[in-house]
Amino acid sequence: MPDDIARWLTEHAHPLGSLSPGVPTQDLKPLGEALHGTRVVGLGESTHGTAEFFRLKHRIVEFLVREEGFTTLALEAGQSAGRALDAYVRHGTGDPGHLVGKLDFWTWRTREMVDLIEWLRAHNRDLPEERRVRFVGMDPQRCADSVEAVTAFLRRAAPGRVGEAQALDVLAHARPSSLPDPRQALMRQAEEIVRLVEGHRERSGPGDGADVLEHARVLVRAADLVTRPFDPFAGEDSVFAARDRYMAESVTRLLDDVPGARVMIWAHNGHIAKGTYGEGIPALGSRLRERYGDAYYALALLFGKGSFLARRGDDLQGPPVPHRVRTGIRSIEARLADAVRGDYYADLRTGPAPWLDSPQAQRSFGANVPRFVYRFHTAPLVPARDYDGLAFVARSTCSHPLPGTGE
Repeated sequence: MPDDIARWLTEHAHPLGSLSPGVPTQDLKPLGEALHGTRVVGLGESTHGTAEFFRLKHRIVEFLVREEGFTTLALEAGQSAGRALDAYVRHGTGDPGHLVGKLDFWTWRTREMVDLIEWLRAHNRDLPEERRVRFVGMDPQRCADSVEAVTAFLRRAAPGRVGEAQALDVLAHARPSSLPDPRQALMRQAEEIVRLVEGHRERSGPGDGADVLEHARVLVRAADLVTRPFDPFAGEDSVFAARDRYMAESVTRLLDDVPGARVMIWAHNGHIAKGTYGEGIPALGSRLRERYGDAYYALALLFGKGSFLARRGDDLQGPPVPHRVRTGIRSIEARLADAVRGDYYADLRTGPAPWLDSPQAQRSFGANVPRFVYRFHTAPLVPARDYDGLAFVARSTCSHPLPGTGE
């Protein structure tokens, strides 16, 4: 391990007294200081199935809401289903477990996520409407609620055109690139429905159909993702780049439309990073850094060793199962574990050091991981280029799925 990593972290790492929410937050004060002047913070994770990441980010959300004035939590989950969760956290409408399940991503259907949603509701309960924290889904895929809302609207306002909405039923659960079509006919149908809803609002007044119009726009984005071909080398035209662009636009609308808004993004490290991932895909975080400069702060969450949940190989239907990794020697996580014991946070904007600008390798696990060889999977990293801060968790354990985790 290069000595400069150990020396730098010995000086700059701040121990985390707890990973659990609901405890005093004095140890998070250095993070609050680093976020002065920011409008949006990306809260990353190197796996979607680590209980400690859920708990620590829940704790950070509590701190940022109560003490730093953040106003919105934006999750790497469906824009469509997220609207019902927003109604719950702001107004208490619905059942949190059921609504989390409707996000249609196994990664979020956990006891830990329900705990966070229930905390947001408890925080909002006695606040005036204008001070209540919002919940937003950033991702346009998996939009069953939007299909239902648009279909119901057309039955009422234009019954002769209900068939056009029914043709979009496939968007309720379809995955990106699952229906590749160079002409993107499905997207053109969705755009026509947007024009239909807009025309109805012009005739009936802007207050009629505003919510449906946003649902219709979600369908356009979803249809775009579904019909784009799977080509990881297509750069800005790839389905991966389009997905991150749509998520960035979702956050941008929150920041630009609401004066004083401050947004917390909950997503994978690959998405919140300030650079690119995969085959040069511009990340969500890179788009926010380009637009907002240092007012965007990317916080990566990494772990030393332990277990996490993920699906095996290309299995898109089976339940997530435990996967285990040791500290190893190849990744930056091994060096971080050796440099400082325990759990800690470090602001990478504090003071230069050669290792911060040197190529490294970081662990990166998605919702699915390859069989057997996942232990050796790493992604390239230049710490200061990709992230503004990191939180390191010494040991990972599996998140706790709610009943019925199959998709």
